[in-house]
Amino acid sequence: MDRATAELKIAGLSDAESLNRIGMLIDAAWDGKSPHFTDQAFALLDEVEGRALSPDLAALAQYFRANAWANRELMRATSNVWSWEQPECQEQILSLRRAVRNDGFQQLPKLRQCQILTNLANQLDKIGRFIEAVEIYDRALSLNPRFGMAHGNRGVAFSHYARSLYDGGHAGYMLVTAHEALTSALATDALYESPHYQEAQRAFMEETKTIEKRVDVNALREEIAAAKQYGLGESAEERRYRTWCLKNRLFINPLNDLGALHIAACDILTLPTLVTPVGHGLMPAVIGFFNQMKQEFVSARYLYYEGVHAAKPHFSDRDVLLYNTLDYPVYSLAAEKIRLASRAAYSIFDKISFFLNDHLTLGHQLNQVSFRSVWYEPKGKPPRPLLARFATYPNWPLRGLFWVSKDFFEEEFRQVTEPDAESLNEIRNHLEHKYLQLHQEMVGITADPQALRYSIYRHDFEARTLRLLKLARAAVIHLSLSVWSEERGRKKNNGPKRAVSMPLDVWRDEWRQ
Repeated sequence: MDRATAELKIAGLSDAESLNRIGMLIDAAWDGKSPHFTDQAFALLDEVEGRALSPDLAALAQYFRANAWANRELMRATSNVWSWEQPECQEQILSLRRAVRNDGFQQLPKLRQCQILTNLANQLDKIGRFIEAVEIYDRALSLNPRFGMAHGNRGVAFSHYARSLYDGGHAGYMLVTAHEALTSALATDALYESPHYQEAQRAFMEETKTIEKRVDVNALREEIAAAKQYGLGESAEERRYRTWCLKNRLFINPLNDLGALHIAACDILTLPTLVTPVGHGLMPAVIGFFNQMKQEFVSARYLYYEGVHAAKPHFSDRDVLLYNTLDYPVYSLAAEKIRLASRAAYSIFDKISFFLNDHLTLGHQLNQVSFRSVWYEPKGKPPRPLLARFATYPNWPLRGLFWVSKDFFEEEFRQVTEPDAESLNEIRNHLEHKYLQLHQEMVGITADPQALRYSIYRHDFEARTLRLLKLARAAVIHLSLSVWSEERGRKKNNGPKRAVSMPLDVWRDEWRQ
């Protein structure tokens, strides 16, 4: 198939048939490992996307574009699984997210939706963003509970997630869930789109055997079944709040990624055991720093909960003279709680960058640290190179944290994996420094990032803030697990050394002020 033939075949065809032909071309390029056919597919996608596609076909075009990037990844001359910078993977995530966020995504057949979601989760899991990957696998399985690739890859993700945990009990829970997912993927009624997935099924079988060699799955399952039931609080309001947190997977607790389990209804994750040289002070500052980030997160989480569940105006809203600007504005304590939650959640990411700069001794000047830039050389013209130590650094949770940073836009770092990254940056800028106006959904609004005011519907702002809270929660967990991986690596590289143990007590609830 040459370029002229491919163009001739889509000329005059309907949008749907044109995309069908392009999809076939991409599949042929994959089977033949053909850069030429892949280049043709990109050119034809550019041509088709120049048309006024219907929303469902626009989403499908993004899916095919991601597949074309997968072809280029396959055909890359050199590939190291630990490479942190993976441009083809970055483009796949961006295209698949655009497909999922498109208004036409839900118009696609459910099987196609499952394929898109599973591919997105696969890419996120591959680069270390396993927390978000698991939730997307679950979304795919909610559409089709028999979808084999989602079950199998979800099981692999949980298996790898378990290996990153420093808590053996949590790891056991996660391995049982991984085994159940892999068993579902290998069941006779599991749905696979074609026989070409036999290689994946063999990989799922090998992962199942690996888990069974590591733990007694049946014994663990019985232990979990016999475990005591955990309450959700003393009052009805506390139980409603904790149930909401579980449902939205907002506890700083890896078990919450298994679902709305009552045992996960607490923010139990902390930093693992640290080894510090004598002379660096009695207490490493990063322990208190992590405490503070956790407290800021859980407070932001509750402020958001109160803001979105407020049934009526607060008494502090009474007798506050405000003018009617005729654009259905939103002014209330509840709305301000959501704003405060957004600001607090966003601030956690830069705090993480200061934590990493200190704990990993990256050497950045304190006035040049940000979550987006901390991974890169401090000097040089854009694009700045990645710090050499991170090029193929074997710390999976830390690499995931690096890829979380790619969801954020800065002028010097414009290549992102989040379609809304630039607008999120503008919202944060207006929220902190200018004028972010929330509106009821009764008026048409336009958002001009260059203007003094940035307008957004309250419902949209709530959704963005919830997404930001979920991302902040994932980042805090990644930070803890990356420190654990780092500590294990240091112990292995430095060999056994004499150390004095210093156990820490917990700061009790009754001591809080």
